[in-house]
Amino acid sequence: MSVNTRQAIRPRTGHRPRKRFGQHFLADAWAAKVVKTIDVQPQDVILEIGPGAGAITMPLAATGAPILAVEIDRDLAGDLAGRVPPNVSLITADFLRTDVVSYLTALQPSRPPSTSAEPPAPRRFRVVGNLPYNISSPILFRLIELSRAHAIFTDATLMVQREVADRLVAKPSTKAYGVLSVFAQVYADIERKLDLPPTAFSPAPKVRSSVVRLTFRRSPVRIVDELVFQQVVKTAFMQRRKMLSNALKHFDATAPAVLALAGIDGKRRPETLTLAEFATLTELFVSVRTSR
Repeated sequence: MSVNTRQAIRPRTGHRPRKRFGQHFLADAWAAKVVKTIDVQPQDVILEIGPGAGAITMPLAATGAPILAVEIDRDLAGDLAGRVPPNVSLITADFLRTDVVSYLTALQPSRPPSTSAEPPAPRRFRVVGNLPYNISSPILFRLIELSRAHAIFTDATLMVQREVADRLVAKPSTKAYGVLSVFAQVYADIERKLDLPPTAFSPAPKVRSSVVRLTFRRSPVRIVDELVFQQVVKTAFMQRRKMLSNALKHFDATAPAVLALAGIDGKRRPETLTLAEFATLTELFVSVRTSR
């Protein structure tokens, strides 16, 4: 990456990237590729997590779509506030602690005048973001929870560490398969859209990055109790190398009997379970506890 390109992606204030926020500024050329991947439509309302210096914000804003940009860094937010057009609503806040739903539902897409007798397409709430590496997993879990609770988001196009992307798309019986894989795949179809080298950012991170898209949907498996499902999955993967019968005893002493009822070999390891098998175990644990 040339010196000029690095300078182009820094905020006007000469802001130094802050390690505690995991800041890496995206180059304009790569930002254009990401925006093309997002493919903004007239009915879209955008939530951007961590706009930073505005590398993605500005070309997104040029589409006319209303954008809610949530930036935790006061200096970056102050710089960006002086440059964004009126269709960008910028708030200085921590996404993990902000009720973004109330902000988003107040925004309306900027649709062109209709020449058809058909009603306009309903607005779509979409998420974009260059996620800080140090908190990418908490942000993903938060998005999944918001989508589950409110069914508001159509999709999320996010830049994450390659390792996180691997976990999001991982299949059972693979090293990357874990809690994030299960929670994400229960509520979304996930695609890896683009791979980015370290030189796509300034400063260049020590790891490679990927752009992934989560398309939110109803769960393909029936989950009778969300909380129990989450507890079963987390407990299982806390001891992923142990046999299921031993790992799940920490959740409930009836684990061996429940596994037998489910037709699941207790000698298997947690990382081999499919979404459907986790859902079945959840239903049986709920049934056993209710009958006590």
